[in-house]
Amino acid sequence: MVWGGISTRLRTPLYHVVGNLTGVRYQNEILQPLVVPALQAIGPRAILQDDNAPPHRSAAVNTFIQQARVNRMLWPANSPDLNPIEHTWDELCRRVQQHHPPPANLGQLLQWLQQEWNGVPRAFICNLIHSMRQRCVECLAHNGGHTRY
Repeated sequence: MVWGGISTRLRTPLYHVVGNLTGVRYQNEILQPLVVPALQAIGPRAILQDDNAPPHRSAAVNTFIQQARVNRMLWPANSPDLNPIEHTWDELCRRVQQHHPPPANLGQLLQWLQQEWNGVPRAFICNLIHSMRQRCVECLAHNGGHTRY
């Protein structure tokens, strides 16, 4: 599994998660070294959008996020997945499959993922992020059902 963060201004390095991701690991390996510095670089209006994965909602993570003064987008349980990162993952997968033969090993795959992650155009990511308002409007209009997104 890999983890990455995007914004209109920057993207985090791609992080390879080895084994199960717990709340404590999410805090120590992703939030502290990657997310908080990225949010600080963006500025005081930065908002973290994660999903309702158990590691993201652990008590330790919630406490850390409050103490670090991270603005987190409220996201209801069982909600449609409108997060732009999901489309970024799709693009990353397409880029790896189009530009590379099957990898010989995990190390090669991780190298290609990082290379292609860095190559996803900023305009593509900005477009996804700027579409969030319309995504939410359409989702509400369709009562949480299928949208063109």
